[in-house]
Amino acid sequence: MLIAVMTALFMGLGYLVGGTGGMAIAFVVAAAMNLFSYWNADKLVLRMHHAVEVDQHSAPEYYGIVAGLAQRAGLPMPRVYVIQEDQPNAFATGRNPENAAVAATTGLLERMTPEEVAGVMAHELAHVQNRDTLIMTITATLAGAISMLGNFAFFMGGNRENNNPLGAVGLILGIIVAPIAAMIVQMAISRTREYSADRRGAEICGNPRWLASALAKLAQAAGRTVNYDAERNPATAHMFIVNPLSGQRMDNLFSTHPDTQNRIEALLALEGGHLAAAPRHAPEPVAYESGAEQAGPWARGLDRNRRPDAAPRRGPWG
Repeated sequence: MLIAVMTALFMGLGYLVGGTGGMAIAFVVAAAMNLFSYWNADKLVLRMHHAVEVDQHSAPEYYGIVAGLAQRAGLPMPRVYVIQEDQPNAFATGRNPENAAVAATTGLLERMTPEEVAGVMAHELAHVQNRDTLIMTITATLAGAISMLGNFAFFMGGNRENNNPLGAVGLILGIIVAPIAAMIVQMAISRTREYSADRRGAEICGNPRWLASALAKLAQAAGRTVNYDAERNPATAHMFIVNPLSGQRMDNLFSTHPDTQNRIEALLALEGGHLAAAPRHAPEPVAYESGAEQAGPWARGLDRNRRPDAAPRRGPWG
């Protein structure tokens, strides 16, 4: 239904720009984009954000965390990516669990404890398990196309020979209303899926406080750090765990994410004994260091378990 709404917006904008012929062309383009997005949108999104694939050799701890969580969730091992970006954030993409990918920024991996990284990546794997990634990726592609078509309508405004049936009113609708409507659809998608992914993510990692702690840090840092790739591609904002837009653009007026504090409170409520029974397939807890007591995310990660003469720990990215 949501893909149909986005396709209808695209066709309607084509009608406003070029009349019946424009609508027909927009329909053909939308159908082709839906088909192309199904197979390739994940690659496009990863390329937009300059994500680099890593493995157990190039990023052993980060990769190991994802591998352990995927096993706990009963999911195939996704491809794992790192984005060279100071803003802490992460997202998942892919048309199904067998072709999924997860990506985290270097800012997230450098600032979070291993437990918090696990909470964030469990949230992303929950999106994969809930099949949210396909609709979110296709929507990002279509929303970007609607924005581009709106820009095209702006440049067509001075051409008296265009077939716009509504004249200046149609151009205003095309330039302003259609992109805003696309953002509202994106917002609806993300808001309805984030709470579900938070809950399932808490089940996967086994501790809702890990994700709650990470969300608190993410909310504080994301607004202070500009993610230039996200600013250039705002149609992908709803894919991230927290809104990557800094507020320097109008796009940020329409938040694609529910209030972070509400998400944290919902997670902490799960800790009171209401967390759904055990993660699927009843896996054993993920071990990050052999023989070391795991520290909660409100402390300083696992560092308190290190011997004074131990070598400095590498971050969870490798």
